[in-house]
Amino acid sequence: MRAVRYTRTGPAREVLEQVDLPVPEPGYREVRVRVHASGVNPADVKRRSGWGRITLDTPYLIPHDDGAGVVDAVGPGVAGVHKGDRVWVFDARLGRQTGTAAEYVCVPDIKVEPLPASVDFATGASLGIPGRTAHRCLFTDGPIDGATVLVAGAAGSVGHSAVQQARLSGARVIGTVGREENRKVALDAGCDHVIDYRSDRIADELLELTDGHGFDRIVEVDAAANIDTDSRVIATNGTIAVYATDSGHAPKLPLWRLMNKSVNLRNVLLYNLPHHEHRLAADDLNRWIAAGDLTPRIGRRFCLQNTAAAHEAVEAGTGAGNVVVDIAAPA
Repeated sequence: MRAVRYTRTGPAREVLEQVDLPVPEPGYREVRVRVHASGVNPADVKRRSGWGRITLDTPYLIPHDDGAGVVDAVGPGVAGVHKGDRVWVFDARLGRQTGTAAEYVCVPDIKVEPLPASVDFATGASLGIPGRTAHRCLFTDGPIDGATVLVAGAAGSVGHSAVQQARLSGARVIGTVGREENRKVALDAGCDHVIDYRSDRIADELLELTDGHGFDRIVEVDAAANIDTDSRVIATNGTIAVYATDSGHAPKLPLWRLMNKSVNLRNVLLYNLPHHEHRLAADDLNRWIAAGDLTPRIGRRFCLQNTAAAHEAVEAGTGAGNVVVDIAAPA
């Protein structure tokens, strides 16, 4: 099979290589998926680049956690998944050295979810990390019907999904963006209002939009950059759910301001997600995509041999949505 792998961390064009590898055989309670689309997420490019001193602890790594395709073989002990099933794949690489940047991938049977015939593979490959991250940021601390939610980076892959999920669950949603062209993206996703996060009056503008009440939930893409603003606009007993802090790993926290409002500062990292919490997220995602209510924003698409360019698009922020590597033509 064709696959893309790397044997050392570094720049995409220097370390990613297309190779021919044997087609893997599914083991006990594993399924083999013929991959049609592979989702490229920031975590994939950070790992490949060696960001944050990440090291490669296996002889090689086929990247990408997310994907979608068709089950073409099942191993012993598998129940509920059958050859021919269309599926979306999550956490393919977690604890392994083989992700979805290949024509075939074997994963435990609990790491595939049904993909309706009405949903294309690119959409399926864009659900795992963005959709589940957004879901746990929004709902881990209870329902949000009637709540007011702030989504930082509302045009990003996680933010875009969070806006849609919050609206589907009865919340009022306000988003922030950093580029004027992303304002329409955030509004089309379901934001009631969109604010430029570079505004000198951002905290005041956000509070004015809530009549001074503040936000019941904040979905935060960069805690280091935004925690001071978040602490000013979060409502009493609200939750700030952080899924990234790329501008600084040790932000200075306005702790007394947070304590004074009894704010819950929640950190969300999917790789620590218990399966029962994945189940909560996947059940909602599956229902919404089947009904056509949740529509990931598919951005730039690349062929397998151009996986390095896909990584560069994610790193540069030029993906225009969820970046997808197309591996097999739809059957």
